[in-house]
Amino acid sequence: MHTVFEDRRAAGKRLAEALIYYRRDPSVVVLGLPRGGIPVAYEVACALDAPLDVFVVRKLGMPGHEEYAVGALASGDVRVWNPDALRRIEADSPSMLAVIERERAELKRRERLYRGDRPATTLRGRAAIVVDDGLATGSTMRAAVLALRKHRPKEIIVAVPVASAEACQALAESADRVLCLETPQEFRAVGEWYAHFEQTEDAEVEELLGNNRLPPTSRRRTVELHR
Repeated sequence: MHTVFEDRRAAGKRLAEALIYYRRDPSVVVLGLPRGGIPVAYEVACALDAPLDVFVVRKLGMPGHEEYAVGALASGDVRVWNPDALRRIEADSPSMLAVIERERAELKRRERLYRGDRPATTLRGRAAIVVDDGLATGSTMRAAVLALRKHRPKEIIVAVPVASAEACQALAESADRVLCLETPQEFRAVGEWYAHFEQTEDAEVEELLGNNRLPPTSRRRTVELHR
């Protein structure tokens, strides 16, 4: 029987154990994909004594067929495209530009909400550990990795508690290292592998990001008091 994580925080603690090699490495930064990836990433950052930041990714859907991802926008106003999709659309068409502007506005809204006036963490020359609560297709994480490359980190490590084997294999082509604690043979949805998988609210994301900036001895106690 496969492991079922109690919740995202418990999964983050398990994930941190597998990443202990990076503890107190001054080049390490932990990046959580909002919203569900932030509670997992918080526990990883606490265990590794590393800074935590949010990395926002927004899917760019094909005009009229928004469920089909043709690309993505990511933190730092980085745009990446699916090469196959570019054969079917014009990236600078009025309808595609409208999609880009809508998603750019939502990305900036979320960054303001989560980060406030704080500048984004510098990623150049750093080891970036990118965390989510799980991967089904891995398309969002792939967009994040491709966008992160443009920030020129020295290493990109994708780390998740659970994922489909196909998603892990696909990401190995773009990330420097992929760590998936569980890769069930019968994988349908990430939430099936958690006992509690409630939606992560914006307030929790803001709180966890804020608490990571406290001294290490204060982080966990402050958050636990509010759970």
